[in-house]
Amino acid sequence: MPDRLKAILLMCTAVTLFAALDTTAKYLVMQTGVPTSEIVWVRFLSQILCMAAVLGPAAMPKLIRTNNLKLQLTRSSLMLGTTIFNFIAVKYLRLDQTISITFLTPLIVAALAVPLLGEHIGWHRASAILVGFIGVLVVVRPGMTAVHPAFIAAFLSMLAYSLLIIVTRQLASHDSSIVTLFYGTVVGAIATAPFALAVWVWPENLWTWALLMALGALGGGGHYLIIQAYKFAPVSAVTPFLYFELISMITLSYAVFGDRPDHWSLAGALIIVASGLYLIHRERIAHKESLMALEPVEPR
Repeated sequence: MPDRLKAILLMCTAVTLFAALDTTAKYLVMQTGVPTSEIVWVRFLSQILCMAAVLGPAAMPKLIRTNNLKLQLTRSSLMLGTTIFNFIAVKYLRLDQTISITFLTPLIVAALAVPLLGEHIGWHRASAILVGFIGVLVVVRPGMTAVHPAFIAAFLSMLAYSLLIIVTRQLASHDSSIVTLFYGTVVGAIATAPFALAVWVWPENLWTWALLMALGALGGGGHYLIIQAYKFAPVSAVTPFLYFELISMITLSYAVFGDRPDHWSLAGALIIVASGLYLIHRERIAHKESLMALEPVEPR
């Protein structure tokens, strides 16, 4: 199988796992009576257990060694924030609505890269960002219908995730991906433990326990597969398939909760996806132009 096809399949599988993670969290909140803070804590704790099972207990202490502790703690705080806000959002909103807001992430990253990374923003990128926000307005429809406060949580989750991606870029030159993944998980588990234990509710049956334990496997598995996907193919070739999550999310939402996305949500999501794909296309062109500019000129 060609490497690029492997990368695409890994990416599609990864985002399907993320869709399953959100679906499982929403089910636990709505159907089992388990508090959100408890679900968040078990999500991090179960991922630590999964990493220990895969890597072996002996490898875990080595993952604590980092070359930039401050940046790791910053990223871990952002990961904690995006997880908490996302779980709050999925409790009240349809999954197609939350994923539509999440799809703004590449556009926000492009916008934040200007002040935070010193990158230049041209009119192509600015236009894509503006169109993406129009797509969000189509999904939310302010003034046309009552805007649920949970949309604020969805926006905060997306913003935290966008900042997380930028910090992850900066960490790439300091630590390995597995160290970064480990820090985000451990810090999240430590930070949420007091809140979870304060409102702890014992799961009533093995099915609830199984779903709680599955959270870590779904989240950790998704992140691991994305890391592997980028090893087989360039970012520009793989990133567009992040939008496969929309199909996964709509399918699981309908299968588990009977939710059908309305025309407004679908239209807004398509606008956001189109603007994101255009942004990726422009980044690919800019990358090719920069490589051509670096090529030596043959002497006459």
